[in-house]
Amino acid sequence: MQQHATHHATSYTEHPPERLHLVHKLRSITDLTAEERQALMDLPMTVRSYARGQDIVREGDIPSECCLILDGFASRYKLLPDGRRQIMAFHTPGDMPDLQSLHIRVMDHSVAAMMPTKAAFIPHKSIRELTGRFPGLLHAFWRDTLIDAAIFREWMIGIGRRDAHERIAHLICEMLLRFRGVDLAPEDTFKIPATQNDMADALGLSNVHVNRVLMDLRRDGLITWTNHTVSILKWEELQVRGLFDATYLHQVH
Repeated sequence: MQQHATHHATSYTEHPPERLHLVHKLRSITDLTAEERQALMDLPMTVRSYARGQDIVREGDIPSECCLILDGFASRYKLLPDGRRQIMAFHTPGDMPDLQSLHIRVMDHSVAAMMPTKAAFIPHKSIRELTGRFPGLLHAFWRDTLIDAAIFREWMIGIGRRDAHERIAHLICEMLLRFRGVDLAPEDTFKIPATQNDMADALGLSNVHVNRVLMDLRRDGLITWTNHTVSILKWEELQVRGLFDATYLHQVH
């Protein structure tokens, strides 16, 4: 991945609509009061823009802020010394992929943009003050972190035990529900800018294997995948193909 670049940062005094993604994300996993929703919208944020491949947070960083994906798409990854990459998670708008930096000082992995992406940076101090004033939001962030761990467990099962068709179908099912959770999957259609190489690095497969499975899913009429836009055509059948059980996402809305 590329090194950090110099970015033009803007502190918003008026609330950009992308802030709603954080509210939608947390509301998809827990209940929020009107006061809690407003407090989230009022958080101080500095927004930076990233090109595909640029690191938003790097392994070894000691952050004083948490990043929030406002628009775009990101991946959490780690590189081996010889350059091989393992993608450990995909992140949609509304996700805070380095929320753990509130309590873990040094980043042990990196987060990179997978398309032109806007990320907001919220000072740790502001989050601590927020959760002190609103204990319900402390529980919401804790729940979000626990669900993040549940997703890791599910991905580990996928790499260790599911076959290629099951891995890819399962991932597509997961991403649909996560995009639905932030109101970004109209008519079960969403944008995922992952290349076949990205999919291979996330799922422990070869590029050729990813290509063959996607061809099979399209041939069977389960999905379309064109120019990074995925549409689910047969939701029930796709879930069966991926052995998908949505319990681990713990969505309540």
